[in-house]
Amino acid sequence: MDELIRPFGLLIALAFTLLLVVLRFQAELFGVAEYADYGPDGRPATRLRRRLSWYLVGFLIILTMVWIYPGLAEDLFVGLGDKGGAVFYGVILGVAGSALAVGVALLRYGHIRLPAVSSYPVAMINALGTAFMDEVTFRGAVLGFLVLAGLNPWLAILIETLIYGLATRLGAPGRDRSLFVLALVLGVVTGWATIETGGIGAAFIGHSISRFAIFLTTGHSGQPLAKGREVEEIEKRRRPPEGWSIVGAMRDSINRER
Repeated sequence: MDELIRPFGLLIALAFTLLLVVLRFQAELFGVAEYADYGPDGRPATRLRRRLSWYLVGFLIILTMVWIYPGLAEDLFVGLGDKGGAVFYGVILGVAGSALAVGVALLRYGHIRLPAVSSYPVAMINALGTAFMDEVTFRGAVLGFLVLAGLNPWLAILIETLIYGLATRLGAPGRDRSLFVLALVLGVVTGWATIETGGIGAAFIGHSISRFAIFLTTGHSGQPLAKGREVEEIEKRRRPPEGWSIVGAMRDSINRER
């Protein structure tokens, strides 16, 4: 009986996996993942209710998958895997991801751009929630189905990474290319860690740390503004050159605007 139920359960899991991929493509609409940005006051640019609804829908889909087909952890990679290896590799991935985040910040701004402390709690929720959704969807189900279909593990990782890169839309025109490359590197490395440990535990830990590190170093969740559009860059352009002084009404106007 189990041999008859298993293919049917996998088919249902595949259908729900495709729903998760489609949901990830809609991250910009909900203002989550790379699009969970913050204003100068440290508040999210999108209402929290809308953002939480994205996570809620995703979690409900995942719970339904597990309820209908409990064998996901065994047949795919939707499980923690080797717990000791998950923590070990996860921390290493997190440290490496944080170093890359610092490099992205220095490349874009020339310095670390710390955001307002008031935005940290929501940013942490975004980092953890997005990492969980991404790892269950891409490094768990998508990668698992590709390997289950008989593909070479490295080919499966490359395909999963390509799908993940498309879903994040970081490669779209006008977007920061360094973050697109970072997302592709993240997809390959976390895919390798998933196969190495037999589950998504290491990938989740490394992804969460890396995503929060991007926020801490750039002030954005993954979508830095175009060069010259950050608040401090606009303010710098408006200041007079070194050694110049402003007199009269213009000086009073600038002082009032500060």
